[in-house]
Amino acid sequence: MKRDQYMGMDVHQATTVVAVVDADGKVILETAVATKESSIIRLVESLSGPLHVTFEETTQSAWLYDVIRSLVAEVVVCDPRRNELLREGSKNDKADARKLAELLRAGMLRGIYHGHEGTRRLKQLVRGYQTLSGDMQRTMVRLKAIYRECGIVTPGRGVYQEQQREQWLAKLVEPGRRQRAEWLYGQLDHLRPLRQQAKHAMVAECRRHRAVGLLRTIPQLGWIRAAVLVAIIDTPYRFRTRHQLWSYSGLAVVTHMSSEYEIRDGRPVRRRKPIATRGLNRNCNRHMKEVFMGAATGGRHREPFQSFVQGLEERGIRKEMAKLTLARKIAAVTLSIWKKGEPFDPKKLTKTT
Repeated sequence: MKRDQYMGMDVHQATTVVAVVDADGKVILETAVATKESSIIRLVESLSGPLHVTFEETTQSAWLYDVIRSLVAEVVVCDPRRNELLREGSKNDKADARKLAELLRAGMLRGIYHGHEGTRRLKQLVRGYQTLSGDMQRTMVRLKAIYRECGIVTPGRGVYQEQQREQWLAKLVEPGRRQRAEWLYGQLDHLRPLRQQAKHAMVAECRRHRAVGLLRTIPQLGWIRAAVLVAIIDTPYRFRTRHQLWSYSGLAVVTHMSSEYEIRDGRPVRRRKPIATRGLNRNCNRHMKEVFMGAATGGRHREPFQSFVQGLEERGIRKEMAKLTLARKIAAVTLSIWKKGEPFDPKKLTKTT
């Protein structure tokens, strides 16, 4: 019976450094190949026995995952933010590949989900829309910063309107600063129609997905938020419980404790009030967090969520925590109706999350 082998791949644009270890941790191969489909397939097919492969999530990871997933027993695309052990000891391509192989053999890597074929086009369109939206926001911030340099107050969004542009530019006396502002206005003029095109293409594509129609029955989840959820989550069965979705979305409360024990009568005893700090988990999908927190921000002032939030505040819960609780409720409802295939029912909103 052939023994399992574990391959770690340190992927770069031109080359990929590979290390393979056996079930006992013995290095049986170290090499470098071109980051090309033919070279990688030839390397994988040259190895015998069940092969488990890992590499970090990078720009090329989706392509590489598709190339080798049908050729090996297991592919784990791991999160670089969780690989703290890679920072220990020597740092070079061979050492990184070897450490990845060892971590995979020890079962210490957590894989990143790669979705189904059916949502790939939607994923790309959502990513394009988010990129253009981010570019617009950065341009707007830079534009206001120019006026702030001169002590000019720019309340609201009037500074971005074409009808008021000449009035605002006239306030910039220094020629170089005025030129910078004109360039940023030009960039804004180009980004706006592109962002609209991206939005229309994304909405047209998301209409093909039944899940989007279900999610849009939830108040505050419109076309854009529903499209983002379907593109990122792909399938609700990735999350067995709502707690897993909360953690993935940055809505889970984590506790960091220290000095939990003290010595009494020569024996270690747990303190009644150990030193602890609480907060939301930071290692999350920020787009998911924006969707649920944004929905909670708008929904707290409108029914059916307004009554829910008021009930929380009447019980003494602070406004910030009530908003977080509403975001968690919306996330839990999203997961529930997606799995059940049923539209949103406001009568079930009062059930405990």
